[in-house]
Amino acid sequence: MANANVRVRFCPSPTGNPHVGLVRTALFNWAFARHNEGTLVFRIEDTDAARDSEESYNQLLDSMRWLGFDWDEGPEIGGPHAPYRQSQRMDIYKDVAQKLLDAGHAYPCYCSTEELDARREAARAAGKPSGYDGHCRDLTDEQKAAYVAEGRTSIVRFRMPDEAITFTDLVRGEITYLPENVPDYGIVRANGAPLYTLVNPVDDALMEITHVLRGEDLLSSTPRQIALYKALIELGVAKETPAFGHLPYVMGEGNKKLSKRDPESSLNLYRERGFLPEGLLNYLSLLGWSLAADRDIFSIDEMVAAFEVTDVNPNPARFDLKKCEAINADHIRLLDVKDFTERCAPWLRAPFAPWAPEDFDEAKWQAIAPHAQSRMKVLSEITDNVDFLFLPEPAVDEASWTKAMKEGSDALLRTAREKLDAADWSSPESLKEAVLAAGEEHGLKLGKAQAPVRVAVTGRTVGLPLFESLQILGKEKTLARVDAALERLAA
Repeated sequence: MANANVRVRFCPSPTGNPHVGLVRTALFNWAFARHNEGTLVFRIEDTDAARDSEESYNQLLDSMRWLGFDWDEGPEIGGPHAPYRQSQRMDIYKDVAQKLLDAGHAYPCYCSTEELDARREAARAAGKPSGYDGHCRDLTDEQKAAYVAEGRTSIVRFRMPDEAITFTDLVRGEITYLPENVPDYGIVRANGAPLYTLVNPVDDALMEITHVLRGEDLLSSTPRQIALYKALIELGVAKETPAFGHLPYVMGEGNKKLSKRDPESSLNLYRERGFLPEGLLNYLSLLGWSLAADRDIFSIDEMVAAFEVTDVNPNPARFDLKKCEAINADHIRLLDVKDFTERCAPWLRAPFAPWAPEDFDEAKWQAIAPHAQSRMKVLSEITDNVDFLFLPEPAVDEASWTKAMKEGSDALLRTAREKLDAADWSSPESLKEAVLAAGEEHGLKLGKAQAPVRVAVTGRTVGLPLFESLQILGKEKTLARVDAALERLAA
């Protein structure tokens, strides 16, 4: 049953290219919101001025639109909890930090980095937990004044409760953290800049987020946030603690977590190669979730109708590029031909197309498109598949030439030319019979007989159905290319 009170958020940082793991998180949040007829809040976590950029911010918005994700509150839409960029909410964080200090939920910490490192090392050597040891937790006013007089600066730390924290993860079930494993933590830097540990839960609280669905790498920060929520509820900043669900890691080669540095992690790579948004999203949804045990191909609408976060598998999911391509190929085949031809358009123009714009022939493109559609994994493959139609001469792949043009190929090509010249060009079947007959005269089956013809006409040993391709190219150009191949063989 839909729950219209569901409020989830997607809150990326605008640093570099969007990552497929980030897209999977966005997909699960979006599908969960839409399944429940709830609200998706799109928020930009741009407090890291050194790494964030306006270019990345615009790229994020463009990527969300390309993927087909809409949002109910956020950039360019606004909403009751605006602004939705953290860099524009600094006064809010400053105010909340001061309230936490005043109420005793947080305290100033004057420890230097060197002191912290030395105490951590000593704790490790003694076999004890190496987190913050609470050194500044209960300083007197005199001790604080003495540190200030020394010229020390302070960060603000949140005071964790001395008790175990248990919560039920929507993906992983009940989890308990013992107090010795979750020490007091920093929420404001010495320069007054708020940290992620403060701004993220404060925004979730003020934006009334009900479900936090995020990556497994953030699981260890959850007990901190639950303790902070308890304090924020007490202060009247938050109404309730959201439910948490931690999504499985996406693994790359060698079963290592897929990182931003891995080439296959960049969303831009998939856009440039011509993946369909629906194909890519179908595959990413399978990284931790499935519609049915025996069904890998489905529409985004079918996913939304079925998606429950409690069905997500907690085990790491391995990213398999070959399977991603195969699923995309299925989605290409599911398009109607008109949609397919429109989506191929960018790869039929500069800078991708090697032919002059005036050599492009729309009628030939429309004729070849249905034959191309059933054979492509990604849209960018269309350029090489159809270039023989629009280039003055075929772009001959030398390895293909060597492979196809065996001893006796010249004699075969001469016979094939005669048969093709006499064939009925209104039917691909007639052209096939012509090449088949030529092969029989030279003791060759169709597969061997058509290889030299294909390379002579298209430049490659593999490609679209040969006889339909010859028919669309036309008799005059086909015979001229066979003649050119014969001249090259003679030379």
